[in-house]
Formats: sequence, structure tokens, C-alpha cells
Amino acid sequence: MPQTQSPPCSTSRSSAYLDALTQEIEKKLRRALASQPQRRNLLQELFADIALEVDDRARDIILNQGQDVISPAEDESQSRLCFYDVLANHYVRIPDIGEPILDLIVKLWSQSFASHIFALLFHKWLFEVELENSEVLLRYSSALVQGATNIFWIDIQTNSRRFQSLFRYLLDEVALVTQRLNKIPLQAQRDLFLLLSRIILFYNLDDRLESFLKQFPIFPNAFLVGGPADVFVIELADQLQKLKVEPVLLHYLSHIKVLQGLELRMTTSTRLKACLYSFTSPGGPMYPTRAVRYAAWDALDLLFPVSWKLSASSHQSLFQIALSMVLAFVLLELCQIMHISNILLAAEAYLFFLGETEKGEDAMSIT
Repeated sequence: MPQTQSPPCSTSRSSAYLDALTQEIEKKLRRALASQPQRRNLLQELFADIALEVDDRARDIILNQGQDVISPAEDESQSRLCFYDVLANHYVRIPDIGEPILDLIVKLWSQSFASHIFALLFHKWLFEVELENSEVLLRYSSALVQGATNIFWIDIQTNSRRFQSLFRYLLDEVALVTQRLNKIPLQAQRDLFLLLSRIILFYNLDDRLESFLKQFPIFPNAFLVGGPADVFVIELADQLQKLKVEPVLLHYLSHIKVLQGLELRMTTSTRLKACLYSFTSPGGPMYPTRAVRYAAWDALDLLFPVSWKLSASSHQSLFQIALSMVLAFVLLELCQIMHISNILLAAEAYLFFLGETEKGEDAMSIT
């Protein structure tokens, strides 16, 4: 006579473990809400706790629950499993479990680390659980982008990739999946794509660039700025100029070859040139190390193979070249001011292909 199978003991043990973690998170959030003096420290501690890697003992308990808890990993992300990974999946499978935590985070919305915690615990819940209130979606999606941005800078400053699974999900499962992307308001989509433009090279996700650019939402200033490739390169150039950690900057410069072949406006191309050129000279304002200077020259040679080689017969000084860069930026700012003032410009948007040789009598290369 066949026997009815009861739920495996490992399953109930794993669920009990995740529920216990949830209760501890709720307790700490309640303490933070009740104690103004300790609020920031408590939230910072909670953020650090859920960002910890799962130890071997906890991993054995959690992974015994089955494939529904942990998303399949493509590479190293499963070997580096953090508590926020398993909790984010848990709150998708059983949304009611996470509701008390979500309510407390909303009450702490304006506090430091509240958006960090929300982004880690509820980034999957936001896109995989049905939410009908458009106001709630706008608030949550804005908090997600804000929290993810702050989290990204933590990885940048520490030159680590502890939060790679968060950004891999936002790129692969949200930005590249139209149905999920359209769940959040258009402005939140734009903000998300601007953030992802900055993180793609850092997390070694540049093989998704072509698909990513095809999914770009429409920006209201596209007439002035350009298309998806222009927006991506502008964000990347801005990111490069904010980097102060040498290994991170070298990583970006070594992956910049992915830009080869992109069709850009001349203003965008000039902006990227100026950005890379700022890393080629010692001293201020960037104060690059020797390794960074060499990497910047290599990037210039790769993306601008002729215009950045200084011929022996050329009598133009580096100062004149730098001056032309400054004038280009002044003209760009002037265009923006004229656009804001409703002054129409009857000018062509000249295009430049990164990695192709520039043509013309005045073309010049720099090594």
C-alpha cells in the first residue's frame, strides 16, 4: 500500500531558518524606529548583516530547500552566496512574510541605509510580485534605484563585487526583459538605465551591451544628447572621472574596448576623448598614477587610432590640443543653454565611429 509522502524535514528546517532571519531583521528595524540616537548605527549594522556571505553551516540548511530558493547561477555568484540573495528569493516565494519588514522600511524611508536595505531585500519582489498601486510603484522603484546606486559605490570604494548578483538581476532579468521593465514608471526606467550604464564594465557584463542599448527607454533630451550609445558613453565618461580607486579605474580602462564600433555624435566622442586625455598627464586635477596614464593612452590609441597619434611633422603643442577640448566643452554647454532657451539650432549631428580612423586634412593623432 503506497504511503503519502510528507514534506521533507530539510524543507521545513530551511523555511524555519529563513523565517527566523526575517524575525531578527524585523526586531532590529523596530529598535531603529524606536531609538532616534541609535537609528543610523542600527540600520548600518542591519545592512552589513544581510550583506554577509552565508557561512557553511547556514548554506547547508538553506540549499537543502531546493531550487526555488536560490536562482540558478551562471558563474561565481552561487559560490559567493550572501544572506540578501536567499532572503530576496524567500520574499518572492512568500510575499506575506516580508510585509512587516517592508512597512517598517517605509516608516524609516528618509534614514541612511533604509534604501540600501530595501534594494537588497526587495529588488526581486518589486518585479515578480503583482503591485497595482502606481503611486507605490513609483515610490518603490525610486527607492530601488537610489539604494542600488549607493550600494554600487560601496563595491567601487572597496574594489569588491559583493553585490554583483543584485546588478546582474537588474540587468538580465529587468532591463533586458520588457515585461518586467514596463512594470515601473518611465522615469524610473530611465534612472535605472543610467545606473546600469555605469556598472556594466565594473561587473564584467559588457557582453550584454548590444542588447542593453536596444532596450534603452526614450529620453526627452535625445535631440540634444543623442541616442542610446551617446547616453551610455556620457554616463561612462562621467563615471570614469569620479573614480579614485586605482584598481577600479584600471579595470574600467581595460574593458573600454567594448566601445569600439559604437556610433556617436561628435560632441560625445569629444567628451570621451577629453575624459581619457585627462588621465594621461601627471598632476591635477586627476593625479593619475603611471599605470593609469599608460592605460589611458592605450584606450585612446584603441578608440581613436589616428587622431591620437602625434606625427613628427606636427607643430601643434599638447596645450593647443587641450585648449581645443576646453572649447569643445564650452560649445557643448552653450548648445544646452540655447536649447533650454528654446533657440533652435540648424546644425547637423555629425557622427563618429569609435575605433575607426578619422579622415580629413586636420586629423591628428596623439600617442
